[in-house]
Amino acid sequence: MATAAPRSPFATKSTQQLLETAEGTRLRRGIGALDLTALGIGAIIGTGIFVIVGEAISKSGPALVLSFVLAGVTCIFSALSYAELASTIPVSGSAYTYAYATMGEVLAWIIGWDLILEYGVSVAAVAVGWGAYFTELMDSLFGITLSDSISLPPGEGGDVNVPAFLLVLAVAALLISGIRQSARSNTVMVIIKLVVLAFFIVVAATAFDGDNFSNFAPNGWSGIEDAAALIFFAYIGFDAVSTGSEESKNPGRDLPIAIIGSLVIATILYILVSVAAVGALPADKLAGQDAPLAVALSEGAGISWGADIVTFGALVAITSVVLTILYGQTRVAFSMCRDGLMPTRLATVWEKTRTPVILTLVFAIPIAILAAFVPLKEIAELVNIGTLFAFLIVNVAVIWLRRTKPEMDRGFRVPLVPVVPIIGALLCAYLMTKLPGITWVRFGLWLVLGMIIYALYGYRNSRLRKNGGDDGREPTSTSMA
Repeated sequence: MATAAPRSPFATKSTQQLLETAEGTRLRRGIGALDLTALGIGAIIGTGIFVIVGEAISKSGPALVLSFVLAGVTCIFSALSYAELASTIPVSGSAYTYAYATMGEVLAWIIGWDLILEYGVSVAAVAVGWGAYFTELMDSLFGITLSDSISLPPGEGGDVNVPAFLLVLAVAALLISGIRQSARSNTVMVIIKLVVLAFFIVVAATAFDGDNFSNFAPNGWSGIEDAAALIFFAYIGFDAVSTGSEESKNPGRDLPIAIIGSLVIATILYILVSVAAVGALPADKLAGQDAPLAVALSEGAGISWGADIVTFGALVAITSVVLTILYGQTRVAFSMCRDGLMPTRLATVWEKTRTPVILTLVFAIPIAILAAFVPLKEIAELVNIGTLFAFLIVNVAVIWLRRTKPEMDRGFRVPLVPVVPIIGALLCAYLMTKLPGITWVRFGLWLVLGMIIYALYGYRNSRLRKNGGDDGREPTSTSMA
């Protein structure tokens, strides 16, 4: 039955409309709970643990383990909220879709625009970390030394990071090939990096020295907080699981398992790895290292071949992060295109593989360029503020939906609502205050740009406002023969 087209930019899209849209999706439902959990682990464990530790430990000292705990607890509260919304509204789009169903179109646009930034900059950041490990492994194993001019970005002594550029394009090609191929490849990579991290923990433990923890928190609680705000980068990605709602075989059951399971597994590993790293090598020697885990084995445990294994593991780990985060970004944008807030033509699905080819290329190419020319340190904090903002909205959305639609079927329910989501939202806001002022300025400029685009295009072309959210214009398919 047709509904009157709402005029307000704060109009919500009914959950029934969202679910009906998902039922008619042209994306292939081909992944289960195991693949989704691997997707989450693949998105979480990467540059954050293999690279950012070197930056964070200079702030926290050996208390890095507490920084991981603080960031992990913040994520766990938000993960519970993600799990409820994903099981209630199993539609592609993650926080963007949840905001559309609860707080209205304009806020949904802001969150979607924020997620595009978060995922895009995150892919670029982890690709930069991959380039550093690739260069080191080529030198260590094969004696091939890549020139700084083609392996480092401007600002770090080079001209262009070619390895990072090529990685993003290669992953985009894999995503275009199909969701099953991508999920299976990611599962293999996840198994490899879990084995490598287990290897690191065991080998580093042989050189464990308790004296390395003597000056536990040299910069006090503020150092722990600052490090937590930075290494929050190590936890982003579990939300990418929710972007796979429309390609999940049983989203109501599988999504909560994957979201919470992947985060718990990653948090336990992070704590064990940070303890093992500091136990093997003093914090001041790990500080500032581009490959801290490899250094912990080569200098702390005196096992250079072990460092090569960790370096290889880092390459695999970071590749899977690029795969899952780029996947998540394209699915968020797919939902925005389907709603008319971005050009519908961009979401054209290739009939052969049932994947949004144009969207994948539209994002992959500029991200590859960003990875090639921007240093890691310049973009990690921008990723964090975008992620924390999205998490904050998701916590609020749970409370909102419980009050406005208590009768909805929920495959998973957050306990103690509204207390748990409020704590999650406050923790996110708290960590956001620990980020530098320039990060807030950049984030604000991005949101202003987004609002301009919404005013000029999204508001005018919104399917919800044109005729109640249903004009029959699903993203088209093409054979692309």
